[in-house]
This record gives sequence, C-alpha cells and structure tokens, in this order.
Amino acid sequence: MKSKLCIGFLLVGVIGYSQITQTIRGTVVDKISQTTLPGAVVFVVNSQPVIASTANEKGEFKLQNVLVGKQSLKISFMGYKLVTMQNLSVNAGKELVLNIQMEEDITQMNEVEVTAKTDKNKPLNEMSAVSTRAFSVEETQKFAAAVNDPARMATSFAGVVGGDDGNNHISIRGNSPNGLLWRMEGVDIPNPNHFSNVGTSGGGISILSAQLLNNSDFSTGAFAAEYGNALSGVFDLKLRKGNNQKREYTAQLGLLGADIALEGPFKKGYDGSYLVNYRYSTLSMLGKVGVPLGDAITNFQDLSFNISLPTKKLGTFGLFGFGGLSYQTTQAKQDSLLWKEDDFKRYTSKFYANTGAMGLTHVKLLKHQDYVRTVLAVSGTQNGYYQEKMQMNYTTFVRDYQQQFTQTKVTLSSTYTRKLNSSSNIRAGFILNQLGYNLLQKQLNDSSVFSEKINTSGTTQSAQLFFQWNYKLTPKLTSNIGLHYFQLFLNNSNSLEPRA
Repeated sequence: MKSKLCIGFLLVGVIGYSQITQTIRGTVVDKISQTTLPGAVVFVVNSQPVIASTANEKGEFKLQNVLVGKQSLKISFMGYKLVTMQNLSVNAGKELVLNIQMEEDITQMNEVEVTAKTDKNKPLNEMSAVSTRAFSVEETQKFAAAVNDPARMATSFAGVVGGDDGNNHISIRGNSPNGLLWRMEGVDIPNPNHFSNVGTSGGGISILSAQLLNNSDFSTGAFAAEYGNALSGVFDLKLRKGNNQKREYTAQLGLLGADIALEGPFKKGYDGSYLVNYRYSTLSMLGKVGVPLGDAITNFQDLSFNISLPTKKLGTFGLFGFGGLSYQTTQAKQDSLLWKEDDFKRYTSKFYANTGAMGLTHVKLLKHQDYVRTVLAVSGTQNGYYQEKMQMNYTTFVRDYQQQFTQTKVTLSSTYTRKLNSSSNIRAGFILNQLGYNLLQKQLNDSSVFSEKINTSGTTQSAQLFFQWNYKLTPKLTSNIGLHYFQLFLNNSNSLEPRA
C-alpha cells in the first residue's frame, strides 16, 4: 500500500513539474510596403532561459518551447520602432502564427537608439490616424456578453452604444446603425450577421467565427479616403491564414453553436495553406433531441474559409469567403380556443435571412517598396418572410403575406500602395460595383385576393476612386490627406469628398 502511495505521489510530482509548451512562429514585415524584414529579432519577454529567434531571408521566425498561457513578445530591427505584443494567448493545442508589422522610425541619430512601444489600440491601416482602433480576436472573447462578436464587443468603445433589442446593431455617435460599412480583405461585403433584415448592418448572431478572424480595424469617424459610402462607422476585417507547416483541427461547443475548424498546408515545402470553419446552431441541436425551446424553432449554420496560394514570380493569390443560412419558424396551434386568446397562434410563419460573399485576391510586391492588391468578389443577400393562416378544419392553410428581397453585387477593387520614404507613403485605387436587386411582396387584401404589392428587379453600376497621402511631420505629428469620388450610374449622381 505504501509503495502504491509513493508511486502515486511520484507521478503527481512528475506531472506537476512537467510544463506544457507550444511554438510561436510567423513573419515580420514592413507595415507600409509589406516587404519582409530579414534579421529582425523576436524574443519572449521574461523567459528563462531566454527564448529568441532571428527572422530568416523570408522574414520568418520560430520560437519553440514557449510556455502556454499569456505571453508577451518584443520585436526589434535596425531603423524600426520596437514592437511590443502583450498578453498573447498561447494554447496547447494550436501553434500561434503571427504576422508582425513594423513601423520605420523617421528619427535617425548617431549612437542614440530611439524605441517606442506599439500601442495595441493603434490601427493597422496607417491612413486611419484618428477615431480608429485595432481590435483582436482575444478582445472579442474577453469582453462581457460579446460572444465572439465584433459588433457586440465594439459597444465597449467610446461613442458606441448597442441597440438594446436583442440584436448586435450599434449606433456610433448617434448615427443610424444602418450606416455601418463592413469590409473584408479590402473589399465591401454585405451584412455578415444571421437573422438580419433588409438594409441593416446587424443581426442576431455574427456569421464570422473567431477561429477565422485576425487583428482588424474599427473606425468611428474621420474615415480614410479609401472608405467610401460609409456614414456611421467601418469594420475593416482581416482574415488569418491557416498554418502552412502543420495540420491542426479545432472543435468547440458553445452557447451559440458547435464549431469545427480545419487548417494546414497543401503539401510539404509549399507555403500555401487553407483554413475552413463550419458552425451549426446549438439551439437547433437541442430542439432535435427534444429540449423545449419555446414556440419558435430557430436554426442557423455558416461556413467561412481563407485559402492562401503564393507563387514565386506572380505574387500571392488567395480565395476567401463566408456564407450563412438562418431561419425562424412558428407552427399554428390546432386548437381554436387558443386562437381567441392569441390570434398569432393561428398562424404558421417562417422568417429567413441568407447571406454570403466569395472573393479572389491577388497581391503583387513590386520593386520600389510598393505593391498592388486586387480583389474580385461576388456577394449577395436574400431575406424573406411568409405567413399562413390555419383554417377551421386544422388541415389547410391560406397564405396572407409573403415577401422575398434579393440583392447581388459583383465588385472589382484594386489598390496601389507605395512607401516613398520613412516618413511618407501614398495609396490610390478604384472600386467598381455591378449591383442587382429583385424585390417581391404579396399580401391578401380586403377582397381576399392575394395580390402583388411590389414586384421589380433591375441592375445598375457604381464607381469609386480614391487617393490618400500619409506624411509624418514629426515622430508625434502625422497628416493624412485624401480625396474620394463616388459615381452612381442609376441617375448619374456623384460626389467629391476631400478628407484630412
């Protein structure tokens, strides 16, 4: 018996002494030109012994045997500001892959080293100087009641309030929630939320899983010239790339849904990768096993992906997209006594909201610290509702209302960015849209005729041009000057907006 106890304590001691570690790796690039920075030094703060790595000729680094938990990194490179990344989540089951962007220091002096910590709230987009802050996936997971939703998380920022209606609509500085612009990978996208209504920018639940998002920007005003057609705010979302060295699988079950993610390289020795995430409604699964959830049946599912395909000479191609299906149904009660108490119980109804987008990207680094980014995207939304009244025989229904609104868009966007020197850079580009719509609404009138109220369809086009210049006057004073032009070909209306 004593020997067994000794063995048990020994095992506990070995397990307690052993420490779980993970690998942190990634790429270090110039924030403006996106060129790699070979020789950059990355090390783990307060690690004993010191864990450090130097970026290779591709700007890649690898830190091994890093303890799981919250860790901080420091990145240094000659002529660039010191970068400090704090409270990074290192998990046992997944490698942490980072894309670190460094900002060139405009102050160069002999025998004096000028360093500065990077503010985690500083936007990723250098052209957004004020009223914009970066947010991370970790933040969407930490904020109370955010449920991994960027829009709900944003209510903790100054000037942003929630709609307080059960949805994730947000009002920024008193503006309408419908004026919010959503972007993904540099192109405008439709409202990425389940259970959304026509013309809105929010819904019940975000389609985008935290498994797919990378650090992104949220702007509440003073928009850069590239953000056209935005009145309230801008969510500029970035997608993370899959692990291009190791296959990883993630499964999680939460209050909202069951989440499965797959990522990894296409083949050994190739830098390309894939990342796919699928989520299915927890409420729907509970309902199917007999758990009572009220009068309505709620269901949603979504799929999102990001594929990276780098080439040696033609640049980097990518394919990204997301799609979400959501609906809520109610069933009429086969009891006319209940109809007298609540006439709604006599109706069977279904509300559905489907949305999606898919884009092909191409990034080509040029020779003079500049690059061109081009995106071709297809997107669309479909919102509908119908209502049927149960007859006294409990077997037949009469439809008294129906609507289905469909909107489609094809977008071609191209942006040219050039770093002129350490204190100046420019960006210019265009956005072309092919817009389509199909609107149908029917209703039972007083004469018991199911007639059309709306039945129309059509197409039109729009074009946007922009130019912006970022100039650092001093290390603490930066100017952003830009011009945005918008043309709607439906009625040939246009606008020219100077921005600074």
